Amino acid sequence: MNLEDYLTDLRARQERVRPAGIPTEVQYPLGTPQTVPAHVAHWAEQAPDRVALRFQDRTWTYAQLDDESRRLAGWMASTGVRRGDRVAIQLGNCPEFALCFLAILRLGAVHVPVNPMFGAAELAHEINDAEPGLLITSTSQLSTLDLARDRIGELDVAVVDDGTTWQDALAHEPYPDDDGDLDSLAALNYTGGTTGLPKGCMHTQGDMVYTVASAATATHIPQDGSFVGLCYLPIFWIAGEDLGILIPFVLGGTSVLMARWNARDAVDAIEAHRVTLMTGTVENYLELMDLPDIRERDLSSLQDPQAVSFVRKMSPEVRRAWADVVPGSVLRESSYGMTETHTIDITPYGFAKDDQDLLAEPVFAGLPVPGTDVAVVEFGTQTPVPIGEVGEIIVRSPSVTSGYWRNDEATREQLVDGWIHTGDSGRIDELGLLHYLGRRKEMIKVNGMSVFPADVEMLLAQHPAVGAVAVVPTDDERTGQRPVAFVVPQPGASPTAEELMEWSRANMAPYKVPVVVVQEQLPMTDTGKVRKHELAERAAAANSARA
Repeated sequence: MNLEDYLTDLRARQERVRPAGIPTEVQYPLGTPQTVPAHVAHWAEQAPDRVALRFQDRTWTYAQLDDESRRLAGWMASTGVRRGDRVAIQLGNCPEFALCFLAILRLGAVHVPVNPMFGAAELAHEINDAEPGLLITSTSQLSTLDLARDRIGELDVAVVDDGTTWQDALAHEPYPDDDGDLDSLAALNYTGGTTGLPKGCMHTQGDMVYTVASAATATHIPQDGSFVGLCYLPIFWIAGEDLGILIPFVLGGTSVLMARWNARDAVDAIEAHRVTLMTGTVENYLELMDLPDIRERDLSSLQDPQAVSFVRKMSPEVRRAWADVVPGSVLRESSYGMTETHTIDITPYGFAKDDQDLLAEPVFAGLPVPGTDVAVVEFGTQTPVPIGEVGEIIVRSPSVTSGYWRNDEATREQLVDGWIHTGDSGRIDELGLLHYLGRRKEMIKVNGMSVFPADVEMLLAQHPAVGAVAVVPTDDERTGQRPVAFVVPQPGASPTAEELMEWSRANMAPYKVPVVVVQEQLPMTDTGKVRKHELAERAAAANSARA
């Protein structure tokens, strides 16, 4: 069966089981797709006093959000930022991030989120690859920037918490126009890969708005301004960007933004602000349920609590425990997606009856959102495998990346005829529903964060004493998994494992720092490849010894 005939059959199966009331066509909140700043401007006109953003004890109405983001756009334009220019934001969860994001899109410039946990080597790679003209950061990040200065070119830097810069920016005349559009490059969202350092996924504002509208259509998220989302996921990650910025602002709702996870603060926010949607790890929900006064708190506003299974897995037992604490609330697994597709592709929404979604084997992903197609094919091809058989998951949607920034080879490998080849294993059942079997071959998940061995290998290889390195995963009781690096020193060098781990702590995000094993050689195949399966057997012992 060819791919198009396969899709015709698959769509028919999916329509028979689509949950009641879920449209087959995407419904946009303003009737047609418009830019993200245009949505903010619309809500500023229609509901100027509605709260758009809450952070700690501060609030922004839509009128204020529109005004301040326009002023920031005017200030950025005065510094030389033009349509198509890259602007990097190196901030944690804070209002300044959201305001700068909107300002960048209003100018038709390109948003480049930078992980504030990056070490110097990681920061230098992303800055050199994206080549932003302006970096927006905070005083806490300046020491890392100083360490990377000798590896990056000229770069204007604005510090949001130095007082003068930010106040001057907010005092600028508002930028009157909207120079963005739906089809031009609007964001470089960096993601790791099985080869090389992270690559910039190119996304447009059209991708962003489709993601919001399709997710809202598929899961009954209200589009009347009543949506209230609680977000403590990092908004420099694309999933946090969706939940903390795009979904609330496009739908005219409210983003309740937290700097970081805290169970007590989360309960206070849900109760005080009548939060309707929250996404967190299973551990987050278990921590909420363990609060001594949780049964006395009113969490009834939560219409769609979503859990992500990283270390602890979502189960019927966890669902029942949550329903016991919050009667009538159904806790479900979140959506299947990836940075390349703007994250929300397949959802289990509507399949919780009798725990169908949690009892299915293997992991149940569910039904594509409207406008998205999924297929399971032979690895390395686009030949569909028969229903029920295992193959590679590929996805096609209006929000699939147009490619990797300045990386034609990677684009050709993973993007074929509009389909993104995920590298994930899966199968589609008789109902047309997707089941996810396993992660990309090389990916390691540390507390839910993706770590690619090739990324850690290339970073460690920058150390002058490292001759060769191979990184493999091992299970870890605290973090789910952990990378273990087997290092062969350069001739004449004798680094210790502790020295290399200390260097890693200074040059990598904390979750990437590996357990290091120094040895004389790596086990190799006859064709010159590292026998990583042999190293995997040693990795567990190395991690246990380290613990």
